[in-house]
Amino acid sequence: MQITTPYYLIDEKKLLRNLEIIQQVRQLSGAKSVLALKCFSTWCVFDLMREYMDGTTSSSLYEARLGFEKFGKETHAYCVGYSQEDVLAVAEYADKIIFNSISQLERYYDVVKSAKLGLRVNPGISHSHFDLADPARKFSRLGVVDKAALAKQIPRLSGLMFHYNCENDDFEAFAQHLDAIGDCYGDMLKQLQWVSLGGGLYFTKEGYPIEKFSQKLADFASKYDVQIYLEPGESAITGCAELVTTVVDLVHNEMDIAIVDASVEGHMLDLLIYRLSAKVESGDNAKHPYMVAGRSCLAGDVFGTFHFDNKLEIGSEIRFADAAGYTMVKKNWFNGLQMPAIAVRRLDDTVEIIRKFSYTDFQNSLS
Repeated sequence: MQITTPYYLIDEKKLLRNLEIIQQVRQLSGAKSVLALKCFSTWCVFDLMREYMDGTTSSSLYEARLGFEKFGKETHAYCVGYSQEDVLAVAEYADKIIFNSISQLERYYDVVKSAKLGLRVNPGISHSHFDLADPARKFSRLGVVDKAALAKQIPRLSGLMFHYNCENDDFEAFAQHLDAIGDCYGDMLKQLQWVSLGGGLYFTKEGYPIEKFSQKLADFASKYDVQIYLEPGESAITGCAELVTTVVDLVHNEMDIAIVDASVEGHMLDLLIYRLSAKVESGDNAKHPYMVAGRSCLAGDVFGTFHFDNKLEIGSEIRFADAAGYTMVKKNWFNGLQMPAIAVRRLDDTVEIIRKFSYTDFQNSLS
């Protein structure tokens, strides 16, 4: 099927590969997995994901509602800062409500005390390649630091959340940190029903020791008699989508530059935030270098420099890999550029155009 670029293309077969690993971890360890909607909220593939995951976790009222309405199963609600209106609304959707601070728990406890409540804990340890994404960075506002104050709240709680990883693909580092959490908070965990280890664990990476990981989880759950939850975001959807673009111009300024009909700032914003290059597959004989740039007015709207098998021409197609996590949830209307459509290649290889965006969508994004 010919689709006008730009568009995001989700491949269900590639998605399925990650989901089967998530299911394997559940079977081996007993740990449940809830999809982190902050990473991926494209609900046109939730029917498939629902078969392999236990529900969703959110970072806002709207995400909690989306998880409840479009995914079903368990709905975990977390937010760095709830308003009273948020709490009243989220209580209609959530199985578990997790607060970021003791002050928020105390403020809203009487309103939601009939629900299963949790607190986020900052254990003072983390694994992150970026200070920007480090939950335990200096002066972090994310989670409770004071252990003594936390202990006083345990009677109000059914569980704790420790979200302290970002793209952690190192099993040994994970195991050491989990042991440290057990040593520090084990007495509290034994009084609770569940513990969430958050997201940021790249256990669907090729070669990751799934059996050792699962055994570590099972041992922890048994020792402290808790149900473990994982919150995979990128681990659930990594490698399953592309941003498909077309070259609209070629210019030269000391090197060849290809301009495509998409934008880093508008359509793969995380690359700019973390100063990363996009991923483009190339063959062994790729010998034609080009800087590939977006068509917004931002001077630094650059996907990266890549080598191609053949010289690019106006009309050449360029596909950027790993365009699922933190892409569609962050897309925006900067410069009024055409928004990429969303398409899905289903398990039977048929391609379905899920959504096209129009001038009306742009117009309605502001008033």
